[in-house]
Amino acid sequence: MIYEFEGRTPKIGKNTYIFENATVIGDVHIGDNVWIGPGAVLRGDYGAISVGSYSAIEDNCVIHARPGEKTIIGEHVTVGHLSVIHTGIIGDYAVIGMNSTVSDFAKIGEWAAIGEGAVVKNNSVIPEKSIAVGIPAKVVSTVTENYMDLWKKYKENYNTFCNRYAKNLKDYPL
Repeated sequence: MIYEFEGRTPKIGKNTYIFENATVIGDVHIGDNVWIGPGAVLRGDYGAISVGSYSAIEDNCVIHARPGEKTIIGEHVTVGHLSVIHTGIIGDYAVIGMNSTVSDFAKIGEWAAIGEGAVVKNNSVIPEKSIAVGIPAKVVSTVTENYMDLWKKYKENYNTFCNRYAKNLKDYPL
């Protein structure tokens, strides 16, 4: 469902696919070719949210921002199932692992990878091309060229989802 709230209206780019049971509220700007999975909630009720083109917000993610603040998700980003992003900044091509939390004012660099279940605490900075895991998240390694090549292929699959879901998702009668 897509909602206006107190004059705040979502802006949704071309060829973006948003599941019927996902929720987009208020000041949310979504780029082109973005895939928003089932149960995801992007709530721009008193803060703002920006999602860059070719990103994927997977199932049951929650994205929000503090009053008057902004959550920024770059282009070609994958936000894994059940993740929470709250007033964070996520660089282009970053991967946020399933069930992770990126808390207030944290910054995730371009091509950084956050491991599953990690918690990136308030004001933390994960540098570009870093791999961070744990609670709290700590940098443990560096993203390699091989990793980037693999993730480009994985992201290409998500980039096809917008068209594939629009054309092929059908109700299944029981």
